[in-house]
Amino acid sequence: MTAFSTLNVLPPAQLTNLNELGYLTMTPVQAAALPAILAGKDVRVQAKTGSGKTAAFGLGLLQQIDVSLFQTQALVLCPTRETGGSGGR
Repeated sequence: MTAFSTLNVLPPAQLTNLNELGYLTMTPVQAAALPAILAGKDVRVQAKTGSGKTAAFGLGLLQQIDVSLFQTQALVLCPTRETGGSGGR
């Protein structure tokens, strides 16, 4: 498994938080999708529940947010009950 730190774009505070939450290494889905997501490319991922899709897209989204701007910067759509549950955590 690949460590999140190998991406070389996540801020140290985010890496610390990931480690504290128990996310030490990326899942195969995250390792495949995160480089493209962080590069700003459009990505479509299809994988089983629990494979890490929500975290991959969430981490990519966090990199695009400018905390100094007090305005809507992202919209997260959760079309199913399953993704609504994981997207709200």
